[in-house]
This record gives sequence, C-alpha cells and structure tokens, in this order.
Amino acid sequence: MSRLGRRRSLGQVDLTCRVGSLTLPNPVMTASGTAGHGAELSTYFDLSRLGAVVVKSLAAFAWAGNPAPRVHETSVGMLNSVGLQGPGVRAWLADELPALLAAGARVVASIWGRTVEEYARAAAMLAGAPAQVVAVEVNVSCPNLEDRRRMFAHSADATEAAVAATEACGRPRWAKLSPNVGDLAEIAEAAQRGGAEAVTLVNTVMGMAIDPLTRRPRLGGQGGGLSGTAIHPVAVRAVYDVAAALPDLSIVGVGGVGDGHDAAELVLAGAAAVQVGTASFADPRAPIRVLAGLRTWAEGQGVAGLDEVVGAAHHRGSHRRDATAPAQGARP
Repeated sequence: MSRLGRRRSLGQVDLTCRVGSLTLPNPVMTASGTAGHGAELSTYFDLSRLGAVVVKSLAAFAWAGNPAPRVHETSVGMLNSVGLQGPGVRAWLADELPALLAAGARVVASIWGRTVEEYARAAAMLAGAPAQVVAVEVNVSCPNLEDRRRMFAHSADATEAAVAATEACGRPRWAKLSPNVGDLAEIAEAAQRGGAEAVTLVNTVMGMAIDPLTRRPRLGGQGGGLSGTAIHPVAVRAVYDVAAALPDLSIVGVGGVGDGHDAAELVLAGAAAVQVGTASFADPRAPIRVLAGLRTWAEGQGVAGLDEVVGAAHHRGSHRRDATAPAQGARP
C-alpha cells in the first residue's frame, strides 16, 4: 500500500518531523519564555502530546531580570521586558526538570549568556542532562557585554562564536535569532557555521510603549520585545527568506502562531517545526489547539506526511487545487 493510501486508510496525516538530526513525533512546541521553566502547562494538557517543550532561557547563573512592569498588552500582541529572569541551569536541572520528565515531555533547553564564555558555561552544565533533553536552543538574541552596541544576533561573527562555544552540551543545537537585522540569512549562515543544526525564527521585534498620562515608558525596562499576532507576517517572511538562501538548514518557525493555519503558513514558507508562544497567555491549551488545527489542515490538503509541504510556497506549481475547487480545512 502506498504511503498516501496508508494515510487515508488510517484517516490521519503523518506529522512526524525532522529538525536537523532530531526526529520529533509532531512539529508543534512551546516557545521559550512563554510556558515557564518546567511543567507549568501540564495541568491543561498532556505535555507528551507536543513535539517538545522549550523552556525559558537559562544562564549559567541565577538572574533576577528587569524591574516591573514587565508585560504590556498591545492591540495586536504583547510587549515584554522580562529580562531573562531564571534560576540558572544547575537549579533548573535539580528543581524544574524532574516534573517535565515525569510528565513525559521531550525537552529543549534554552540557554543565554552575556559573553561567549557564559554561553560555554551554560552549555557545559547540560552535558550530563537526561536523554529527554533532546536539544539545546541557543538564544543569541540577548545583550552582548563584549560589544555593548548590539545583541549577539546582530552580528554574524558574534553569533558564530556564541553557538560554537556551546558544543559541550553534547546535543543538537538550534540558534534563536532576532528579526531586527538587515540580512537575517547572513546571521543564520553564521549560526550554521558555528554548529547549529537549525535556526529558530524569530525572536521578538523591538518595540516600545509610552503612557501619555505619565509620559513614561510602560515597561520597567523601557523598551521591550513585541510578540504575538502583530509579528506573524515578519516571521513568515523571515522563514521564507532564510529557507530560500539556506535550503539545507532546518528552520523552526515562531511568531504569532495562534491556530493551525498560522502554523501552516510557516511550514509552507520552509519551517520543519513551529513554536506557540504568546497565544498561550490567553489560552494555555493553545499549543494543542494549534496541533489539532495543523493536522486538520494537512488532512484537508490530502498529503500523507507534513514533510511533503515544508517549503512548498517556494515551488511553482505546488498548488494542490484550482481556485474553483472547494477549500478544505479552511478557517471557520
């Protein structure tokens, strides 16, 4: 029986995905910074149903983060200036990871640092982590104390150095990149040279809100990062451009994913997997909703496996049906 016939007989599409050397049962994950350090979402759904849980970024040390207020809701998204608060890798391994493992989650640890040496320290601390920590996402979208003018992710050389320094983690590495650059493909290529098997596109867009009454910034850290619906087209474009420039590099798409069609856009643009972030604040079950919606969309497209449509928007003649055919799996 053909793969397509097998899929139809079972009445479901194969959502298995491959990100670099890592195979996951489906492509939907949480986004770092939006689901806590551990099993916070486990009261809402079975975490093992997701492809993976990506935890909040951790440094080699405990970090207090930015002053309050840290979050401001906008008309079409959210500004945050949390400042990477966290307990540090060592405390996370001891206090937070066990609950994730008990929940059956596949875990992607996210790490950050202010210097290349701090990235290396954080990565080395993960070398002995359990096998369920399946990958490390290297968040280079944070301040670089060695070049105070920019983030690591704003420089190809700094990105390559930071990613290369994390080899000691002994796991596949993904580099989480910032959209606030002129040539994102150049930065992605540098991350690949540094050893990244994939890039996560994108982190937040720089933004700010000012209270007209107090005349002061609404966030304690003054500026912040914009996430949610407002940045979804930015994420789609970033994924599309990097996939076109670096077709052999795996991409994890993130930014404004609220339903299955948002996820499908990123897949069609070239993402092998997607992450759900800001939507979880309004609905903690959002990652599972997105997974169900993506499955419904894929089945409506008549494909056997999601891998068949990764990057399909790049291929001429890839439309499944003509404009007069009934649309299946459409948004309600």
